[in-house]
Parts: sequence; C-alpha cells; structure tokens
Amino acid sequence: MSVPTSSTSSLLRKMSMNRSARFAGAVAFTVICLMSLAYLFSSPSSSGRSMSGLIGSSNKHPAYLDTIEPPETDSGPPASIYKANATLVMLARNSDVDGAVRSVREMEDRFNARHGYPWVFLNEEPFSDEFKQRVGVLIRGQKQFGLVPKEHWFQPSWIDENKASEARQKMVEENIIYGDSVSYRNMCRYNSGFFYRHELLQPYRWYWRVEPDVHFHCDIVEDPFLFMQTHNKTYGFTITMYEFEKTIPTLWSAVREFVQKYPQYVAKGNAMDFISENNGESYNLCHFWSNFEIADLDFWRGEAYSAFFDHLDAKGGFYYERWGDAPVHSIAAALFARKDQIHFFREIGYEHNPYTHCPAEEDAWVRGRCACNRERSFDYDGYSCLSKWDRATS
Repeated sequence: MSVPTSSTSSLLRKMSMNRSARFAGAVAFTVICLMSLAYLFSSPSSSGRSMSGLIGSSNKHPAYLDTIEPPETDSGPPASIYKANATLVMLARNSDVDGAVRSVREMEDRFNARHGYPWVFLNEEPFSDEFKQRVGVLIRGQKQFGLVPKEHWFQPSWIDENKASEARQKMVEENIIYGDSVSYRNMCRYNSGFFYRHELLQPYRWYWRVEPDVHFHCDIVEDPFLFMQTHNKTYGFTITMYEFEKTIPTLWSAVREFVQKYPQYVAKGNAMDFISENNGESYNLCHFWSNFEIADLDFWRGEAYSAFFDHLDAKGGFYYERWGDAPVHSIAAALFARKDQIHFFREIGYEHNPYTHCPAEEDAWVRGRCACNRERSFDYDGYSCLSKWDRATS
C-alpha cells in the first residue's frame, strides 16, 4: 500500500471541502424553495396570499374558503380543509355555561372536530373567564367572544313603556310563557334584526345557530354549509311548529302591509302556501323553530329583509306583544326566498327540550350512529307543521 504524500493529502482535503460546499449549497437552495412555497400557499389570515387571494374576488362575503385558521393545538384539524366561509354562533349568558359546554361538546364530537369551523359567542355582558375557559377548551379551532352593543339589545327609548308594561301584565294573567320578560323580548328582537350586524360575523357568509343545552344526536356526515352553498339554499331547519297566537296578534297584518307596499320583494316560487292556507289572507302560525337554523347571512343583510325588519320594528310588536324571531325569520324566508331555497335537514338528529327531530330513514339513522329514538321524533306530532311543509313542497 502506498502512503499519501503531502501534496496528495492536500488535494483530497480540497476535494472533500468542495463536495461539502456543494452539498450545503443544495440544502440551502432546497430550504429556500420550500419556504417560498410555504409563504405562497399559507393561510389568508397569516399571510394574505392564498391562491384565492392572488386570483382576487369581488364578493364581500365569499361562499368558500380554501384554508382555515391554524389550530390552537397540535391535535386540531388539518390546516387546509376545503370548506365554506361559515361560523357556528351561540348567544349565551355567563349563567348558561353548563348548557353551553354540553352543546359545544356535542357539536364538536358529532361534526366540527372534523371540519374546524370557527365559533362566535355573543353575550349582552362581557364573558366571564370561567365561560371562556370551559367552552374554549372544547374547541380546537378558532373561537371569538363578543359583546352585544347596548343599542342592539335593550328596549328602544321610543317604546311606550306604559303600553308595553300593560301588555306584559296581560300575558302574565293569560299564563303565556315569557309573558312578563323584557329580556326575552330583547333577545327576540336582537335575533330578528341585529345579530348578523355584529362585527365578529361580518367576515362570514354562512352561520349555524347553536343554543346552550341542545343535543346533536347523530354524526353529521355531510357538511351542511357546503350543501347549502352547492345547492343554492338560503335557510335550513330541523323542526317546525305552530306559534302561540296570543304572542303575535298583529304580526300578520304588519306583514300584509309590508307586502302591499313592497310587492317587488316577494320571490317567485315562494313558500306562501306553507305559512297560509288562503294565499296570504291569514297566517296559519307555522314557523321554523329558529333555535336551530343554518342560513345565508347575506339574506338577512339584503335589501328585502332589512326593509322588512325595519317595518316590523317600527310597529313595536316585539315589546307591545311578544313577537319572536322564529315567526319573523320564517315568514321572511317563506316570502323573500324561493321554496326550493329552504331545506329540511332530515338527517341531522337535533333536540331542544322538549322536542326532538330524529332521522326517520333507517339508513340515515344507522349511518349517523344516532342516539335518538325515532318513535319519539316530533316530526308528525299534532303540534308540528312538517306535514304542511311536505304538502307545500310536494
């Protein structure tokens, strides 16, 4: 074996150094390329340069998002699920924390843990640390806690309090639920005409209303938001029923007055035959139970509904009577949207005490691993309006 000379050793060292330099350069080039690609395709919220952002959009409330916020923990949903521009919304008080925890836990387990839609929580008072901590720990994605503006919540100064007080007392004497409650009326008015104006909801096109202490009995296999967008739906429900007539004695006359004044807002192919048996002469009291609703925020933001709410609000019926957001939303959807834009989510098992909707079809019940008893479903109970919906859409 020959022994390397000093010149040979020097040459070998130079060759080794050149190979190391070339390898280091290749690694550096690869890292730079990967960082550039990561920047280009990062979330719009972190860099503002998603593909959709590069292409551009003239729609203030786009229907779809191609990315979501990065999860707050490593166990969160993946960072690039194709989904709708939507949020889950809960109006709650601090005292509702136990019920809110139950609702959020079931929604996350049955649906949202697989999709990572953001949550928006609204309260007339600042949320307590306990509420934010107990609810927040259940949500792996984005959650925001907002304060309802006072001017959107409390009884307006132009309401005649003597007249309103007399109306409440009369309802107490007639044993009408929430008959004496001003706060309930505040909530109904807020849900009718103001929740969609909250700053935290402005980025979104779709919402799913979730209340404290409700139950989701089935796995929600298909994304309802994407279904709404893909099929051009405006409003989705699970339970429909009759309203208490004594709470809305003058509501329909106010509706008829609006329609006569603004006939251009009434949609062709509407669902009038669901809410009236005589082409609008009278209201049959049917409404969608709005504690569950999946809907297009742009519908409430639109010209027709904005004018409609302002007209109703000026009548004072939220306080002089007890107009609820359920009949207000339902009448608006029935008149200003096409019938085929309203959807019955029959496959979503849902309960708001004392009523439950359970999927009637066995294959849907099995596929959703439903925990509800189909025999106890409210669908065709005597107080349900689902049979009227069936006739209206058959």
